[in-house]
Amino acid sequence: MLFLFAILFTRAFAQEEEFSWPREIQRDDAVTTIYQPQLESFEGDILTGRMALSYKKGDAEIQFGALWFSAKMKTDLEYRTVALTSMEITQTRFAEASEEQAAKFSRALEAEMEGWDIEMSLDRLLASLELVDQQRDLSEQLNNESPEIYYRTSTAIVVFIDGDPIMGNTDDENIDYVVNTPYFIVQDKKSKEFYLNGAKWWYTSKSVTSDWKSTQLIPASIQSLADKIMEMDSIGIDSAMMEMKDPPELIVVTKPSELILVDGEPDYIPIQGTSLLYVKNTEDDIIMDITSQEHYILLAGRWFHSRTLKDGDWKFQKPADLPNDFSKIPADSDISNVRISVPGTDEANAAILEQTIPQTATVDRATATVEVTFDGEPEFVQIEDTKVKYSKNSDKPVLLINSEYYCIDDGIWFIGPTAKGPYKVSDVRPGEVDEIPPSSEVYNVKYVYIYDSTPEVVYVGYTPGYTYSYVYGGVVVYGTGYYYNPWYYTYYYPRPVTWGFRVHYNPWTGWGFSWGVSYGWFSVGFHRHGWWGPAGYRYGYRHGYRRGYHHGYRRGYNAGRRAGYRAGYRAGSRNSSNIYRNRSSGVRSTGNSRNTAARTNQARTQSRPSSQPNNMYADRNGNVSRNQNGSTQQRSNGQWQNSSQNRSGSDIQSRQRGNNSYNNYNRSGSSSRPSTGSRSGGSRGGGRRR
Repeated sequence: MLFLFAILFTRAFAQEEEFSWPREIQRDDAVTTIYQPQLESFEGDILTGRMALSYKKGDAEIQFGALWFSAKMKTDLEYRTVALTSMEITQTRFAEASEEQAAKFSRALEAEMEGWDIEMSLDRLLASLELVDQQRDLSEQLNNESPEIYYRTSTAIVVFIDGDPIMGNTDDENIDYVVNTPYFIVQDKKSKEFYLNGAKWWYTSKSVTSDWKSTQLIPASIQSLADKIMEMDSIGIDSAMMEMKDPPELIVVTKPSELILVDGEPDYIPIQGTSLLYVKNTEDDIIMDITSQEHYILLAGRWFHSRTLKDGDWKFQKPADLPNDFSKIPADSDISNVRISVPGTDEANAAILEQTIPQTATVDRATATVEVTFDGEPEFVQIEDTKVKYSKNSDKPVLLINSEYYCIDDGIWFIGPTAKGPYKVSDVRPGEVDEIPPSSEVYNVKYVYIYDSTPEVVYVGYTPGYTYSYVYGGVVVYGTGYYYNPWYYTYYYPRPVTWGFRVHYNPWTGWGFSWGVSYGWFSVGFHRHGWWGPAGYRYGYRHGYRRGYHHGYRRGYNAGRRAGYRAGYRAGSRNSSNIYRNRSSGVRSTGNSRNTAARTNQARTQSRPSSQPNNMYADRNGNVSRNQNGSTQQRSNGQWQNSSQNRSGSDIQSRQRGNNSYNNYNRSGSSSRPSTGSRSGGSRGGGRRR
């Protein structure tokens, strides 16, 4: 344990040293100290900003100034790091130096810093971006109708079948399986009996959609098939699942549905400083407004309200129309995680800002390829009110725009002469895709971008909309809310889904699923076309959901029911950030500290952490100030002088927020990714009901 602690401590110290500010660059007898960047604009993958700095050469007087820069942003959302590369110094200012001295300092800086790569924490960058006036309307025209919502006070699970059951053949002529579900549901053709396997339990029924009962009498052929599928998917059963003595109730649904689980009768607890109560004995986010006597439930980032929990007539609640006391929920309360879904809170604003950050990658034109499979001859459908057609019967999105064929796979645009290819990496993203509405099943491809290219590579990126994370009414929500009809002829191609898997948001890792879709329930060996689009089901299945069970209540059925809510939902973002990394060839993620080890080591030889406090700022005019013991001091006439004008107040606050977020993220145990282990979710405020 001491050895492990030493390794973790050394790793954390090394990362803190790498990301610490200010930084020093020394060349001969000259030392340049550069303070944390203050950002001014952000467009595509280009950031511009300014930095306060000091320059001292030999025994000469120290000079304070500011520089303005433009840099390419390369991100790794899994490690929450940002590399500022291809840096160009666009302007410098040394107010206290003569014109000749200023020119000399500027030439020296340019020689030291041109092309310098800076790697920094994404959380610190996001805090700085809060001050950038981007004026972006990110709200989507989504479908926010309520799904069917079930309420239970004992353990249960929703099993989703995508429409009316479709039966397919297995290698055993006496066994058929349900094609349009990610669960293991098969039928013994002789007895007409259906069997469903989830984790350590078996169920049987005469009807595929109802009357499921637990059983231990499983035909040998079906048990053998299940063992084969489970082995194929490398699935095991978590120890916490083994603690559950009784099998959960099955609720088999064929239309969008969600489940509310409460451990017995609701235990209502007051939320300090508000007229709200929250239900303590549940992993769901349930709040009651005492004034109106309405219950509010948070599902996929959306609020729904009803007078009762049981048999409630649930209606969508626009975020702006939530009771005022929702915004007063303390950041350190046990229900503080819902603040991210309350417009105007710091948590909600930070989540919205993160929607603008792309995951970037560099694509090798020579080696990156894609193959498209069609179920029959390609069939294209016009997207209403656009010039775009899309293929209904392909295993990947294929678009027809202006007689050109485009395939979007793993966040990369490909172009080909025919629908079947051959495809090559495209360096053009057709502008017509911006017209695609959320009602279209290929809506998410509009969030895949091309930033730049050379004859050898193409620089690409996608924002969270590609993995079904959107902004509505001042908060982040999951999915468009639309139900998309799947394709089935010879093959079954599922479409993106919003409901049925208890999706929840984690401020550090994004969207992920809750316990019912944790490992031991899915049988993806039957379903080789991923259920959750570009996020990549198989990777998340093995590395995201499987450890979620460890963070639940340890009494009774709750040990399993809690599986993955706060900890398991972490997988969504991990899947997303691994899209590029999972490709077999031709793509490298550009922000990963491990993948860019050579670059980082080179940067370290040029810079080192400074012993100076990170308290210096430059305003837009290049005037330098510092925050000293809570007071603002301006640099004037070669001295620091107290000032009543705190021009850097907003920058000071954003820097503090960024440091807090970075420290909270590291304390949560996430900085050592990737890992097959789980990290408890929590909220930015730190309060959790666990």
